[in-house]
Amino acid sequence: MKFTANQIAVLLNGTVVGDDNAEVFKLSKIEEGTTGSLTFLSNPKYTPHIYSTNATITIVNKDFIAEKQINTTLIKVENAYAAFSTLLEHYNSIKSNKSGIESPVHISDSASFGTDVYIGAFSYVGDNVKIGNKVKIYPNCYIGDNVCIGEGTTVFSGVKIYSDCSIGNHCNLEANVVIGADGFGFSADKSGRYKKVPQIGNVVIEDFVDIGASTTIDRATLGSTLIKKGVKLDNQIQIAHNVQVGENTVIAAQTGIAGSTKIGQNCQIGGQVGIVGHISIGNNVKIQAQSGISKNVPDNALLQGTPAFDYGDFFKSYVHFKNLPQLAKKIGALEKKTK
Repeated sequence: MKFTANQIAVLLNGTVVGDDNAEVFKLSKIEEGTTGSLTFLSNPKYTPHIYSTNATITIVNKDFIAEKQINTTLIKVENAYAAFSTLLEHYNSIKSNKSGIESPVHISDSASFGTDVYIGAFSYVGDNVKIGNKVKIYPNCYIGDNVCIGEGTTVFSGVKIYSDCSIGNHCNLEANVVIGADGFGFSADKSGRYKKVPQIGNVVIEDFVDIGASTTIDRATLGSTLIKKGVKLDNQIQIAHNVQVGENTVIAAQTGIAGSTKIGQNCQIGGQVGIVGHISIGNNVKIQAQSGISKNVPDNALLQGTPAFDYGDFFKSYVHFKNLPQLAKKIGALEKKTK
């Protein structure tokens, strides 16, 4: 699919400097631009590339002034980075504009659908499933009984949503996400053998939640595991039964959250963080990567370390920690002198 400079400028509320009819059909980095590609310049570090790029069209900030000859058609906008992001969203919506039901699929007679729904081949849709308008379910997905999926949500290939779970509007579930598998609940008998505790709750995911590839969110023992509006989860995260994650919290890859922990809103949690169960983490908390959280955390805390403590104190302590070998030598030398 081809687009002209004029069409792109109208979409981005920009101004064309050069050939209004210049056409592009692909995207590129500015340093790798080729004929027929569209790129952008926002970071001054990459300015030299605009004079050598072979990209047909380049989006730039409106205050950009060329200091020498350029061969690319410019589209001047208020903010080149934001404009290119808008263009990517538009491009992605066109690219993923699938609809209809492929074959073979299994769809229960009791399932209901909105308009403009897409269900890919080899997917399974169980009893009493409710699917909203413009939902896209890519091939090889499992949608269990009584699941609800809200309007505009995309479920990518290989996702498994177990029975009774609820997915909100405009969510994205990347490949191989598992929603509603049993929580890790076992009880030891007198002989030390473990017996499984039935997990009869569900998972509730509110609107505008993004969940990265191969992330798993366990169903509650009773009640719901709850992921609130606007949460963003990276790849390969484990969220255990009865956890609650507050609005607009973001969590990076390989973090593990144990059962019944409650995390507040607007938190930022780095990669490979481990959080124990049955604690509360306040609002606006920031936790650095590879930290271990073992107790309640108040609002606005900034933590690092295992067990984690104040970020500033951590770095003051680290200065001494990394010098321990030298300090040990000095102490050894002093002991010899005193003897």
